[in-house]
Amino acid sequence: MRNLLYALAAGMLLVTTWAQAAGPDLRDDHPDRYTVVKGDTLWDISARFLDNPWYWPEIWHVNPQVSNPHLIYPGDELALVYIDGQPRVTKVNRNGVIKLSPQIRSEPIDTPIPAIPLDAISGFLSDTRIVDVAELNGSPYVLEGEDGRIVAGAGDKLYARGEKPADNVGIFRRSKEFVDPQTGEFLGLEARAIARGEITKETGDVLTMRVTSSSEEVRIGDRLLAGEDRSITTTFTPSSPDNEIEGEMLSVEDGVTQIGQFDVVALNRGLREGLVPGNVLAVFKKGNLVRDPVTKETIALPDERAGLLMVFQSYEKMSYGLILTATRPLSLGDKVRNP
Repeated sequence: MRNLLYALAAGMLLVTTWAQAAGPDLRDDHPDRYTVVKGDTLWDISARFLDNPWYWPEIWHVNPQVSNPHLIYPGDELALVYIDGQPRVTKVNRNGVIKLSPQIRSEPIDTPIPAIPLDAISGFLSDTRIVDVAELNGSPYVLEGEDGRIVAGAGDKLYARGEKPADNVGIFRRSKEFVDPQTGEFLGLEARAIARGEITKETGDVLTMRVTSSSEEVRIGDRLLAGEDRSITTTFTPSSPDNEIEGEMLSVEDGVTQIGQFDVVALNRGLREGLVPGNVLAVFKKGNLVRDPVTKETIALPDERAGLLMVFQSYEKMSYGLILTATRPLSLGDKVRNP
């Protein structure tokens, strides 16, 4: 019986310790008040108050009767208060009265602050996408530019061949094919956005198109896909995934070998594993392989935690994330797990 009591006590202590570790912890140097400035992100603000910023939703206190209570704007003043003994961050009036009653809100002209720097990911949210190989191979392709040019840019006319996908189209270049490094499963093909344009004429299966904007020169063989009017969300908030995630980084934008803060990375986990925009993952640096000097065996050293990323776009089998912090250079193949 005594051993059973010891075991129960140890189990309760373990659960209590885990619950304390798993909850939001205030930073030792947290402010009591903070005024939001232009250029802030929700991640920046969360990190001012919390050691683990992905727990922001657990301490954010809103008045649901206020218009857009979850949105934070430049000029808003935030205060740390205690409600039923628990720390909460909320918006306050200039005179210090907490906004807990219905009132008319005058919305600032400024847009609400984003969760993460949108300039680092806007191209992925608005254009670049993951597609099936068959979809890209079956799409119209560029024949040439006006007057036989082999490249074209914004304002130019070009010709393509295939079935018209829409009046407004995007021009894409076949990029990376993603395969799960563990299972060999094909995860998707990245179609990298090159330009946008509009179809002005159809002559049989030959399409005449005017390029309205471009990020780089359009080349012969680039593909046309229907344009998607994706709105760039600024409202997702840092959160821990609901499911246990075990994945790794497959690629990094621009094909660099070292990965650092604000680099965009592709992950081999997506919607089917429960990974959604706003989820935060810890990045673990892959441990080195060393030779045991005594037994001559090859030993894998433990993975070491080395950063955090936030998922900003999810597909069925994979996702894109932005590196938020990196304590050391990261590499392809490094692991991602729940924070």
